[in-house]
Amino acid sequence: MNFSALIPLMAMLVQLWPYSLSMRNHSAQNPDLSFTGVRRVKRGWLWEPLFATEEQVSLGPLYIGQLKSDLDKQDGNLEYILTGEGAGSIFVIDEYNGKIYVTQKLDREKKPFYSLKAKAINRSTRLPVEPESEFIIKVRDVNDHEPQFLDGPYVATVPEMSPEGTSVIQVTATDGDDPSYGNSARLLYSLIQGQPYFSVEPKTGVIRMASQMDRETNDQYLVVIQAKDMVGQPGAFSATATVTINLSDVNDNPPKFQQRLYHMSVSEEAPVGTTVGKVFAEDSDIGENAAMNYSIEGDSSHVFDIITNNETQEGIILLKKTVDYESKRRYSIQAKVVNKYIDERFLKEGPFEDKTIIKINVEDADEPPVFTSENYVMEIDEGAMKGSLVGVVTARDPDDDDSPVRYSIVQSVPLKRLFSINEHNGTIITTKPLDREIASWHNITVTATETRNPEKISEANVYVQVLDVNENAPEFPKYYEIFVCENTISGQLIKTVSAVDQDDSAEGHHFSFSLAPEATNNSHFTVKDNQDNTAGIFTSKSGFRRQEQFFFYLPILIQDNGTPRLTSTNTLTVTVCNCDTEVNTFYCRYGAFLHSLGLSTEALVAVLACILILLVFFLAIVTIRQQKKKSPFSEKMEEFRENIVSYDDEGGGEEDTEAFDISALRTRTVMRTHKPRRKVTSEIHSLYRQSLQVGPDSAIFRQFISEKLEEANTDPTVPPYDSLQTYAFEGTGSLAGSLSSLGSNMSDADQSYDYLADWGPHFKQLAGMYTSHRSVGD
Repeated sequence: MNFSALIPLMAMLVQLWPYSLSMRNHSAQNPDLSFTGVRRVKRGWLWEPLFATEEQVSLGPLYIGQLKSDLDKQDGNLEYILTGEGAGSIFVIDEYNGKIYVTQKLDREKKPFYSLKAKAINRSTRLPVEPESEFIIKVRDVNDHEPQFLDGPYVATVPEMSPEGTSVIQVTATDGDDPSYGNSARLLYSLIQGQPYFSVEPKTGVIRMASQMDRETNDQYLVVIQAKDMVGQPGAFSATATVTINLSDVNDNPPKFQQRLYHMSVSEEAPVGTTVGKVFAEDSDIGENAAMNYSIEGDSSHVFDIITNNETQEGIILLKKTVDYESKRRYSIQAKVVNKYIDERFLKEGPFEDKTIIKINVEDADEPPVFTSENYVMEIDEGAMKGSLVGVVTARDPDDDDSPVRYSIVQSVPLKRLFSINEHNGTIITTKPLDREIASWHNITVTATETRNPEKISEANVYVQVLDVNENAPEFPKYYEIFVCENTISGQLIKTVSAVDQDDSAEGHHFSFSLAPEATNNSHFTVKDNQDNTAGIFTSKSGFRRQEQFFFYLPILIQDNGTPRLTSTNTLTVTVCNCDTEVNTFYCRYGAFLHSLGLSTEALVAVLACILILLVFFLAIVTIRQQKKKSPFSEKMEEFRENIVSYDDEGGGEEDTEAFDISALRTRTVMRTHKPRRKVTSEIHSLYRQSLQVGPDSAIFRQFISEKLEEANTDPTVPPYDSLQTYAFEGTGSLAGSLSSLGSNMSDADQSYDYLADWGPHFKQLAGMYTSHRSVGD
């Protein structure tokens, strides 16, 4: 084998490591074997570990150890054989002396150990001199890897003004070398960039604050950390990582107004809530640490207000109360701003607030008149005469020019009829007497208008109270029904009465009750005043007789406590009832009703019976008349339907049944059965008399036409829709006269029908009928 062609090894150590199982087996067979120094005995094998560096491998194979049998006489009779992982390629053995060499570069990170087997045989017999032994070659690590920051770059945040030593972040580097052997994987951290603000712990990589830092000065720092292996010894590998450290905000700065003095203005016409202006305080902090509240200090807080805009952190000055140029033209207010959230750690630096002065000028404007009061309350006695003074309202122009004012009432029409106002001086008077019982209060709206500028108008409310005058006497609130039994004893209460008064009383109503003087001596009843605006009616004797006196009339005097006192006489009607001691109201009312009619019970029953009989008789007559009643035109209708027919052609006489279909005038609802002709002459005269009474404007004629039209519209047997039925009325008073004999004044006896025989065979039957009729008449 050409060992000179092998590549040099890296600087690493290789250890020859016997396989533990073979050692245990050898110890069992050779209990006397033991280790002496670095020389070890294993089942007749002798071996010792050797070490090599990278420089030794660079010129050829690196010797790492030797296997030797204790039976080896060094005469070349034994042959050493190596098998297993990498045998013959990575590891070679000198077959004569058992020395083992590594011929290739080994990488512990790829394969940390190799399992090999060794045996010794006799060259002549080719038989094993020593049994096969297994051992491990472990690759020792050398520093061939650089440290690495796998999680970089790093970003960390720490509150500003944090004290020294505050932990910011921990950075960690890794090394691919074996940490359990040597210093190849032992790292040391150092700070390349970031002094004097930060420091790093060499062994742990923890970055700490080295001094207090203000975010408002610089809010971000870039720190560079270096990690070296071999504990930083010369020749060590190193790596760097960047750490971006942001300072988070804390409330360490108070707000500050941009100006120490603000100037603003507002018109005296501005309504409440108008924005007057804005102020702004700066705070170097951010977020909620810069949140602030504005307020107004001093006496001006009732005129102006300030609110905080949470988005812009501005203070908005608002008008809290209307201002008047003529009263006060300039205001000076003090505004204060305070942080919402205060960090107590920084209170020692001073209060987190600031103040400023705001000068506000009031601008003059043309204002409407101003009443001396927004609401006026006036009083007037009811019944006061027309033109009585109610009160006076006053308004003036608040501007410097002091324009004259014109007054008027702007209310409903009824109030204008009750009150009027002098447009020059605001005097309100009545236009008619007022009645408190109709309305005790009147609400009036009075306007004041500048004469020079009619658009400037103001209003005031006037409430007029109509004072009560004792003009109504007290009276009973209702009609009292009082009944007393015939067997009532003396001193019995039969009714309690009360009183009402339409007038008002400031002290409350108080009524007194008593009997009228004319009834005091001969009354059968007494009145007791209960002193609570009620009175009791008592009997003053025992026993009453209806036959002697049915009704008693008791006059009661009722007096009020008004000024002046008014008294009224109210009469109670006491009815004697046929009862023992307890009143039956229904029965007593019934008895009173009969008594008012002057009838007894028996007489009343008889009267009612007669009325009932007359009513039944009347209903019977009405029913009979309705059954006999007929339509006055029913007979005329039938005659017209059968006899009044208009033909548009000459026709063929009575025997011609095809010239005109008479069924077109008939419907199923009006079709009559044929009746034999009776008394033709009298029927013709009757028809003639009826025709004289019927005309185009006659209600009978219109009714006939309407009925025929309705029948034609509803009857399915009528001719087709394109057929035309004509109903014409000839009328009366024709200059040519009538062609009919119906209008003749001659009687049937004077009339000659002989000419009918000359009309031909078609009229033969008609001529025979009238000729026979005349013979019978003669």
